[in-house]
Parts: sequence; C-alpha cells; structure tokens
Amino acid sequence: MSGTDDKSDVGADGTRAGDTGADTTAGPGPRTDAGSALGASGDDAGAGSPPGAGGDGAAAPPALTTPRGRRPVVAALMLGMALAAIDGTIVSTAVPQIVGDLGGFTVFSWLFSGYLLAVTVTLPLYGKLSDTFGRKPVLIAGIILFLIGSVLCAAAWNMAALIAFRIVQGLGGGALQGTVQTIAADLYPLKERPRIQAKLSTVWATSAVAGPVVGGLLAGYADWRWIFLINLPVGAVALWLVVRHLHEPSRPRPAARPRVDWAGALAVFATGALLLTALVQGGVAWPWLSTPSLGLFGASAVLAALTVVIERRAAEPIIPGWVWRRRTIASVNLALGALGLLMVAPTVFLPTYAQSVLGLGPIAAGFVLSVMTLSWPVTAALSDRVYNRIGFRLTAIIGIGAALLILLAFPLLPYPGEPWHPALLMLLLGAALGLFQLPLIVGVQSTVGWAERGTTTASVLFCRQVGQSIGAAVFGAVANGVLAARLLDAPVTGLPDDLDAVARALEDPGALSAAATDYLRRAVDSAVDHVYIGAAGAAALALLALITLAPRRFPVITETAAAPRTTGAADRQDSPS
Repeated sequence: MSGTDDKSDVGADGTRAGDTGADTTAGPGPRTDAGSALGASGDDAGAGSPPGAGGDGAAAPPALTTPRGRRPVVAALMLGMALAAIDGTIVSTAVPQIVGDLGGFTVFSWLFSGYLLAVTVTLPLYGKLSDTFGRKPVLIAGIILFLIGSVLCAAAWNMAALIAFRIVQGLGGGALQGTVQTIAADLYPLKERPRIQAKLSTVWATSAVAGPVVGGLLAGYADWRWIFLINLPVGAVALWLVVRHLHEPSRPRPAARPRVDWAGALAVFATGALLLTALVQGGVAWPWLSTPSLGLFGASAVLAALTVVIERRAAEPIIPGWVWRRRTIASVNLALGALGLLMVAPTVFLPTYAQSVLGLGPIAAGFVLSVMTLSWPVTAALSDRVYNRIGFRLTAIIGIGAALLILLAFPLLPYPGEPWHPALLMLLLGAALGLFQLPLIVGVQSTVGWAERGTTTASVLFCRQVGQSIGAAVFGAVANGVLAARLLDAPVTGLPDDLDAVARALEDPGALSAAATDYLRRAVDSAVDHVYIGAAGAAALALLALITLAPRRFPVITETAAAPRTTGAADRQDSPS
C-alpha cells in the first residue's frame, strides 16, 4: 500500500478518481495503492454502473473468480467458519458431564474464557501474517491447529489440561475467524459480497441454534469427548478443499525478506490476555476493586503503553497506526466494538430473562433468542439493495438507529408478559443489526487493497471481540448491582444475592414462597431492563461514531487483480502450480 495515512478521506466528496471503467489484469502480484485505481470513492460505489465498469469496488478478472471455481472454496470457508462458530456453543450444554467426569467446577468457566482470550488476542497477528505471507498458509495453519486442539481436548485427563487444550483450539480459531472473512472479500467483487457474507452469517445463525442441541445429545447419549472429535471430519474436508482449490496468485519476490514483528505480537498478546482476564474474572473470581483486579488493569495499561512504543518503532507492526488514523477504518472499528458490547444483552441475559421471568424451559428460552439469528442473515443478504442506493454509512446508520429504538423498547415490555413479546423484539433486532454490520464490513474491506485487507479485517473483528468482553463485564456488574439493590428491600431474608444464584433458585419453585418468587422475578426483570438500557447506550455510541467520524462516502478502491485464484476441474490448466 502507499503508506500514506489519509487515504480514507480521498474521494469523500463523492467524486471518482481514477475510475477508468477498465477491467484489466495488471499482473499476478497483489495490488498496491499505486497500482489500484482509487475509484468509486462514494460509498455507494457501483450503483448504476454496469458490471466490469470499475465501480464494483474490487472487480477481479473473471478468469480468477469463475462461479464454478470458487464454489468449493466457499464451501471450505463455510466449513471453517462452522468450526469456529459452533465451538462456542456446543460445549455449554456438556459442562455438567465434563465437570462430573473431570472435576474442576470452580474453574470450568475458563473453558470459555480461555478460548475467547486466545481467539481475541491472536486476531491482529493472523491478519498481519495473511497480508505478509498470503491467506492460504494462514488458513491451513489455523485449521490444523484447531484440529490438533480438538484431539487434545478429547484426550484431556483433568480440567486443567482441558482448559489448556481449549486455548490451543482458540489459537486456531483466531486464524479461522479472521482469514475466512478476508478470503471472502478477496473472492467476490463489491456488488457480490453480500452473498458470501450472508452465507457466513447463516453459518453463525445455524451454529447458535444447533450447537447446544448437538452438544446436549452427544453428552447425554454418547460421551462429552465427541463434541471435540466431530470437528475432525468437518475440518478435514475444509482442509482438503482449501489445499486443492484455493490458489493464490504468485507474488513477486520482495526486495527484502518479510519481517514479522514478533515483539509487537507478544506485546499485543500479553496486553490482551491481561485485560481480558481482568474483564472476565472481575466480579466473579474476585471483587472489582480487589488487588487482583486493580493489579491486572494496571499491568494491562502499562503493557498497552509499551505496545504502542514497540509498534511505532517496528518496520512492519502487527497493529499499524493507519488502522486508527484512517477515518473510515477507525469509525468502523469503534462501531463494531460497540456492536460487540450491545450483543451481550440478548445473548447472555435474554435466556436468563426468558427462564426466570417468563418461566420458560431452556429449549423455549433458546428459541426466544434464536429468532434473532433468523432475520439477521436475511437483511444482511438484502443490504446491498440499500447501500447501493444510499451508501454504506447511511445504511449502517439506519440499522443501528433502528436497533437503538428496539433496545429501548425492551424495558417497556409488560410484566411478566408473553414469550412472543421479547421474541418479536429479537426478530426486529436481528433485522436491524443485519442492516448495520454487513455494510460496514463490506465497506471497510473495500477501502483497502489486498495487501492491507487481512490487517483491516482482523482489526474490525478484534474490536468486536474486545467489545463483547467489556460488555460481559460491565453489564454483569450492572445486573448484579441492580439485583443487589432490589434484594436489600426484599420481603423475606435468606434470598440469593447474585443473578446466577437467583436464576438457580427460581428453577426450583418449591424452594421459595409465592411472594418471594414473584419478588425475585421482578428483581431479575428490573436487572435485565437496565442491561438493555445499557445496550441501547452502546448502540448510541455506535451511531455517534458513524455520524461524527465516518466519512460521508467510503473511499472504495477498484482493484484489478487482487483476488486469489480459485480453479475447478474445467479451468485447472490456467492455475499456477
């Protein structure tokens, strides 16, 4: 890329710079800014332009992206995404069996926290590696590492070993999440990217619903170790498809050997690990104002400052400064970080609300949440019809604005209400967020060339993951704080004093009087209402970031030869060896 840091403002006035309308091949190497036409600088690039007119934002020569050639690669991407997506949900329903077999009840939450930590802190590293050495080797390494972690998890002999092996899985999962999204952007021109992004969204939606069901069935009728072993055939097929069908263009040998910023990678890893540990364990393993919490937050602040120093001096930093100096990327990072923050409300607290307040069983409570995953991919797939007319930024503003109103409507639901009330809101919320997230991801990926797309995609996903971790900590503290305040005025004594304990008490109606049960349900209702108000605040932050920071028109660039080569049987002879 050009190395300038103000590229995101080029073309913000809506003019087209360098849009020649030609779709020519400039050579086999990845495009740099000097070789990419800065065209379609309006964020509605491609609207009204004929195919191949250079206005589709990332048009590649048809021979490199034939539908037949990329079909097996898309299948591999969906399988790889399924590995990462289902892993977070399939384990949850098997926890009782795992704890019963291995013990370690006091630390079992690290089965999830350890995986999340590994995924989050490695995203920037894998993004940089994919830009430096190519997507294919990073994706292959990620799949292999994930499968090795799965085999080790299945062979775990105690909880400590299982947690350690889950971290190994997470190291592979970080490569899967970031690289799959990057290759999807490489494969498709701008006008077709909603198609592949909708497919990936569908994978996430299906995994959210199928994961707990499959995990429960395997744990109940087979053995919990199978929840890790079933990754092997899925991963093997994905690996075979990637090795056989994904062929990146050969790149010219650089004048100097590529240098990996290992010091920066270690600093980013250490900073993220300490910060996320403080967020995940604070208020759970120890009080927020305790010595461990303050020590972790202080150490992470020091390491963050050290990371900035290291990255500024590095020749090829893991998190380059232009990620934050370019208005478009910075605004999308902040907006999707806020998305991760607000998503904690429905994904973490809505099931508790459905069971504790509405009195639903686990399956019915899961359905109330899952309806959100039905509407999300639909509006994501149709979002191109909106942003091709009004632009990426305005489409995302409409989506997050609608989400803000929906989140504010949740506290207005009647008590105790009917299950269809929150289900309807979640259906509408999924539709709004599909209209918000996908245009931003597609848009920001289209503002950079091949050599920066991996880093850009990883930064977006990293911010979303960090937002999710912050949201879990902040909203958990809010919910428990509201609940504690309500319990101070409880009509009876001896009631539980945190949200999890209250939820468990409400699962056993005979343990409490009718009056105490109703009081606790109202307390949970109030706590979750406050969480949704906080989520609405996160949506407002996303809206503010887009209005104040994002350029009116995204500076979409036109690439003529950036996509990886995908070949089928019919065009195998055209692919490089």
